[in-house]
Amino acid sequence: MDWSLDVPYALVRMRDGRTGLIRDGAVHPLTEAELGAGSLNDFLADPDWDHLGDVAAATTQWHSLDQVQLAAPVEPRQVLQTGANYREHVIELVAAGLTQDGSRTMEEARAFAADLMDRRKVEGEPYFFIGLPACVVSADEVLELPHYSDQHDWELELAVVIGRAAYRIEASEARSHIAGYTIVNDITTRDLVFRQDMKEIGTDWYRAKNAPGFLPTGPYLVPEHFVEPGDLGIRLTLNGELMQDSRTSDLLFDVPTLVAHASQTMPLLPGDLLLTGSPAGNGMHWGRMLRDEDEMVGSIEHLGSQIVRCRTEEDR
Repeated sequence: MDWSLDVPYALVRMRDGRTGLIRDGAVHPLTEAELGAGSLNDFLADPDWDHLGDVAAATTQWHSLDQVQLAAPVEPRQVLQTGANYREHVIELVAAGLTQDGSRTMEEARAFAADLMDRRKVEGEPYFFIGLPACVVSADEVLELPHYSDQHDWELELAVVIGRAAYRIEASEARSHIAGYTIVNDITTRDLVFRQDMKEIGTDWYRAKNAPGFLPTGPYLVPEHFVEPGDLGIRLTLNGELMQDSRTSDLLFDVPTLVAHASQTMPLLPGDLLLTGSPAGNGMHWGRMLRDEDEMVGSIEHLGSQIVRCRTEEDR
């Protein structure tokens, strides 16, 4: 399957602050008049995609991608992350825990976990936590692996980009509040997820997920009307070896449900990111964490690919 960027056009942001159109591997920097807004977030608040489509069709001023430096394609004020949302991934995690004491076979444990997840999908709610917008960076930036751990892991995710502000909306309204989609690799330091000094506190997502550059994002923002988010292929390779390979049809809670539930607590603002969860195949599953000079390629169907290169902190 070809998972290149195969939509009529998409948006990018350049490091000089400009917004651009991308089509067929070339970039057109947009003037404020062409964008129809003073900033990307202003545009996303009330996007005129038909106008941008006309600009993409009419302009002849295209530049090669290697002539520009890309930033992350969004400037979110809020980043919401979804945990335990791919059915098969959670079944694997639960079954692994249930078989540790030998009281269940793997088949029994998987059956129990599958029933648990099916009931959760019907009766439960999404699990959200928050990330720092400062961690959102271009996938072109080198991912520096902090020296204080050797347990840094990958989590490739489909990310929703909010358009019109959404507050206490229904799932049936959600798609009218989505501007588009992008790719995020949600990096996690596994040995910091659970507090060791006071285990009763539980998880520490701030330390585990918010080191500089831990949310490589983009490179493209693909308009919502070009994408059907319910059944997209998602895969990640590490140094050419396939690690994650799934489809968004395995999500326990789909995109409209996630947006609606997230909007119940706090208004979602134009440009905000909502990560939808990561499928099976993380480093913990393979017993292999990120190392110096690793290269990850994360691809999502119709959204293109991002390449993230790693370097250990002490090598700088």
